[in-house]
Amino acid sequence: MLVTGTRIKGGVSPSALVTLDAAQIQEEGLGDLGEVVRSVPQNFGGGQNPGVASGAAAGGPSNQNVTGGSGLNLRGLGPDASLTLLNGRRMAYGGFSQAVDISAIPVEAVDRLEIVPDGASAVYGSDAVGGVANVILKPDFDGVTVGARYGGATSGGLTTRDSFVVAGTTWSSGGLIATWKRSSNDPIWSDQRDFTASMLQPSTLWQDNDLQSGLVSLYQGLGDLVDVHLDALHSARSMLTSQAYSTTYYPYAGKTHSSLVAPSVEVHLPADWTLTVGGTLGQDKTEYVQRSMLSATGQVLSSSNGAYTNRSRSYDVGVEGPLLSLPGGEARLAAGAGYRYNSYLERGYTFGEEDGRFAYAELNLPLVGAGQGIAGVRRLELTGALRTEDGDYGRVTTPKLGLIYAPSEDLTFKASWGKSFKAPTLVQRFSGQTGIYYLASTFGGSYPADATTLWLSGGNPDLKPERARTRSATLAFHPQALSGLEAELTWFDIDYTDRILQPITSYDVFGNATYADFVTLAPSAAAQAAYLAGVSDYYDLVGQAYDPSQVVAVIDGRYVNASRQQIHGLDLSGSYRFDLGAGRLTLRGSASRLDSNQSLTASQAPYALAGTLFNPAKLNARLGTVWNQGGFMASLFGNYRSGVTDTTLETDGGSFTTIDAALRYETDAGSGLLDDMSFELAGQNLLNRAPPSYLPVSLTYAPYDSTNYSAVGRFLSVALTKHW
Repeated sequence: MLVTGTRIKGGVSPSALVTLDAAQIQEEGLGDLGEVVRSVPQNFGGGQNPGVASGAAAGGPSNQNVTGGSGLNLRGLGPDASLTLLNGRRMAYGGFSQAVDISAIPVEAVDRLEIVPDGASAVYGSDAVGGVANVILKPDFDGVTVGARYGGATSGGLTTRDSFVVAGTTWSSGGLIATWKRSSNDPIWSDQRDFTASMLQPSTLWQDNDLQSGLVSLYQGLGDLVDVHLDALHSARSMLTSQAYSTTYYPYAGKTHSSLVAPSVEVHLPADWTLTVGGTLGQDKTEYVQRSMLSATGQVLSSSNGAYTNRSRSYDVGVEGPLLSLPGGEARLAAGAGYRYNSYLERGYTFGEEDGRFAYAELNLPLVGAGQGIAGVRRLELTGALRTEDGDYGRVTTPKLGLIYAPSEDLTFKASWGKSFKAPTLVQRFSGQTGIYYLASTFGGSYPADATTLWLSGGNPDLKPERARTRSATLAFHPQALSGLEAELTWFDIDYTDRILQPITSYDVFGNATYADFVTLAPSAAAQAAYLAGVSDYYDLVGQAYDPSQVVAVIDGRYVNASRQQIHGLDLSGSYRFDLGAGRLTLRGSASRLDSNQSLTASQAPYALAGTLFNPAKLNARLGTVWNQGGFMASLFGNYRSGVTDTTLETDGGSFTTIDAALRYETDAGSGLLDDMSFELAGQNLLNRAPPSYLPVSLTYAPYDSTNYSAVGRFLSVALTKHW
């Protein structure tokens, strides 16, 4: 059985594991994996998501809806610092911020989604700083299911149409599942909501979208010794957003094609050892057209187009098996090596590629087991993992140590310490460099009127990986006297250094000590020539030929490893299932308390991130109940997100509380027309709560934080499925 967070057969991760299985997804009325991850309190809605509206990029360049997909963003560290897997395999990056569109995977084929919200680079390598999400497909599906869903926002917009087919079969030595899904929705325009009616028109709050996605997953045994697996995914998405400025507006139309092919072979060796050889081949390409149009007449003033293309491939070989017998069970080892390649092409601007080799080892040592009868120690396991990656961005070694201790049947304690990393994105390394010749007075200071500066921006091929130290501790309560009760409390702490950013964010350079590390005063002519040699676009804002003798400073605004973030907090989750009369009642909930701060440079005092505009709210929670009786199911869930502060005006926004519900009825299996059918009615934000507002700097921008709160309002949907 595939377990997220470890490569050990039958192993357990020393970090907390969040699991949402198909039944839970269905009970909560969630229509796609994008909705699923946005419902998880440890995940931040910023980054690449369909509801991210204009103005959200003030919280960071990744807060843009470029491809129309939904990206994972654990702890709010960015979509490039959370790793998304399909059956344990990496998917191709998308757009320019390395977000992976998890919503392209048809939810109807999903057995469960497992999330480890903790550093996992020792097991999986780059990107797994905030954690990892693994989408695990249904291994055994028999028959054919067809379904359709229709819904819309009662305040207008977001009319949604979904249809899907799932077909599968199993045989004595293998199985197959195949899905096809089409999903489309109308946009939400700003004039369809009272709280955004003052925005310049026409502007979208939620994109227009059309997605077609297909998936095939196959496994086949070749005798008793060899198993072959193949996962293949392809999706095609088109989307449209619009943003208005003054008398013009800018519609952005994008089309994205994404694919993944991931074959693997398992060879069962003697003594319970397994050899696995696998690989992936992926591509994600977004082509876009952006026009400038007159708002009054619709006249096209200009048009531009471009494309983002990400390609990836990887190969790996690994072994797993028992080393020796310990009092608590078998000590097991997983080890392997592999190769990974990524490339990025932005039409007309950037091309970059990187490759790297990696090797890993993971060890599980069960020192004490339940059968030994040791008072106060029912279970004691030590875990360790080590991974080394050697790429053209440098060599990184990431260890992780873990402890699993159960004093009794009722309690389990887990703790982990480790290091994680994220390689610089290819945009950060290879985007074109711009040099601008300015008068020195532009940036303040006391210089002669004819003094000049050279200002640089763009990529930096010398960037090093971002690095993090992660710690976590989890206490799980699962009393034997109440078999349906489970609860977990997790403490986490992340020290994230060498974060990459473009450091210069204002013209107040010479008078700002924060920027001192990025200013070279009195640069030599040779140093200036070296800087200019890397510039692909040069602009003269002085109005005269470049004169090295007049340049008093070089201001380096290129991407640089400079920032530090510190993140810590608590996660709490629990569920209680019990029989009540003829049915079963489940109480289920989770919450996450997050604190984080950032320093742009070593000399700058840290400032708050969590709880501020376009950054994660400090408290996120989801709590509800599910009733099952026979073929009937009813659920009711409440969602809470605390308010955020607009630091420019020092104003605090309100919290956001919404109520969701779902009703479902399934008929008994049989051969009749109405047999083996399901009927569902679902609603989100039943009280039609509007998001808390803030005062934007321009009527171009949405007056609410679209990374934390939704403009959809009340959304109702009906669904029908039939299985043969």
